[in-house]
Amino acid sequence: MCALGLWAAAWAAPEVNIVPKPLNVEMGDGSFTVDAATVVTVGRDASLRSVGELFAAMIEPVTGRAVKVKTAADGAKIDLAVDPELGEEEYVLRVTPAGADVRGGSPKGVLYGLQSLRQLVIEGEGTVPAVTVKDKPYFGYRGAMLDVCRHFMPVEDVKAFIDILAMHKLNRFHFHLTDDQGWRIEIKKYPDLARKGSVRKETLVGNLRTSTEYDGIPYGGYYTQKQIREIVRYAAERHIEVIPEIEMPGHGLGALTAYPWLGCRGENYEVWTRWGISKDVFCAGKDSTFEFLQDVLAEVIELFPSKYIHIGGDECPKARWKECPLCQRRMKENGLKNEEELQSYFMQRIEKWLNDHGRNIIGWDEILQGGISKTATVMSWRGSKGGIAAAKAGNTVIMAPNTHCYLDYRQTQQQEFEPLGQVKYLPMRQVYALDPYEQLTPDERKYILGVQGNLWTEYIPDFRQVKHMLLPRLAAIAETGWAYDRKDFEDFSRRMRQFRKVYDRAGYNYATYFFDGKDE
Repeated sequence: MCALGLWAAAWAAPEVNIVPKPLNVEMGDGSFTVDAATVVTVGRDASLRSVGELFAAMIEPVTGRAVKVKTAADGAKIDLAVDPELGEEEYVLRVTPAGADVRGGSPKGVLYGLQSLRQLVIEGEGTVPAVTVKDKPYFGYRGAMLDVCRHFMPVEDVKAFIDILAMHKLNRFHFHLTDDQGWRIEIKKYPDLARKGSVRKETLVGNLRTSTEYDGIPYGGYYTQKQIREIVRYAAERHIEVIPEIEMPGHGLGALTAYPWLGCRGENYEVWTRWGISKDVFCAGKDSTFEFLQDVLAEVIELFPSKYIHIGGDECPKARWKECPLCQRRMKENGLKNEEELQSYFMQRIEKWLNDHGRNIIGWDEILQGGISKTATVMSWRGSKGGIAAAKAGNTVIMAPNTHCYLDYRQTQQQEFEPLGQVKYLPMRQVYALDPYEQLTPDERKYILGVQGNLWTEYIPDFRQVKHMLLPRLAAIAETGWAYDRKDFEDFSRRMRQFRKVYDRAGYNYATYFFDGKDE
């Protein structure tokens, strides 16, 4: 039988249902049983011990207790090793009746191999078919964003979110930390950001478009710098990079409430109690605004070792700038034709400071207005149009279009089954249909770094609801990021019927519409 036929036959085997879809699977004869007596061996590579211990915890629901992780062992074992011949995120998983071994190009690659093995252990209730899986991701950037401004998520919930990303072999966590409805990160030089900017006096009840009712209950929460370090460390152990977002020049009412001099009006600001877009933004005409933001970012980059810092740039109304003499003077002094170019000035000034401190920026696709530098990365959210334009202009791009990647959109046409939320509808099939290369030539495709799912929390008050909206649709984004060149929705649907067992064993609640045939 030809190689293609062997590959197809392997995928016809009902006992192998890995998500995201691996690059190559070859079935063997027999099976290997993973139980409480199985040992994970890591040799003398200390970097693999934590990976092995993570895996032991993942399969504990099947084995009954965490299997032991040792330097070496006789008998039934799962052997881990780094293979420098493989790419950083590449792995080879081999299972025979005698045991299993996972080779990765780095501990990260080994962890991805163990995530695949985890799926097979859970699906077979400990019995894993003999198989060789050779796999590597298609895109280097595979992420998900959590908004903690509209509704705050405690540290343990953020860690659980990170665990879910790791389960899906995602490698970036975009942490949306500041907005009109609350500033969520401690900045020691400006303590009122946490003390005042993190608290709104009440919150809108019901739908933004139809409700005028408020609950009258103060709402707040923020992360101390110690907690931020804890989250970053937790993510790093799972080989996930945390990218913080500090919003500017719009979506800044949390900061303006704490320090009114940051705004054009300079007074009478309050943390927003409803959703939407405020006219009050950071003043672009004051040097003190930039000094403040640089001070904030100086503390942020000490907390987050990520290559990228996300600086927002979306939904910035220009009404205050049009009225502000300082902003108008800034425009005149710098030869700026309009307020869009003023925003470009604002973003590029911040970008230069970050570049000088060894970091690169990501901004929402509005940063294209007025022109951007060649070193800025665009996150395309208003459909794919902005990302397409940026890639054609030679800027790097992360595709996160709301048409495919906004996981706060409802999941079923039968709206009576969904809790209060967004009216827009995004079923699994539409999420899976994302094409990051839409309308791009082969030469332009090199600018697409990868994909990201976004979860905004206006209507998501707690982590149970986060999981309901995130799962299982995050798996569709993960498969586009990992296996873009081998996607097949019907095959994905078949594998997902087994993958849901991983959610069950982890104790995650999730939406069942896709599995019940009620999402379309």
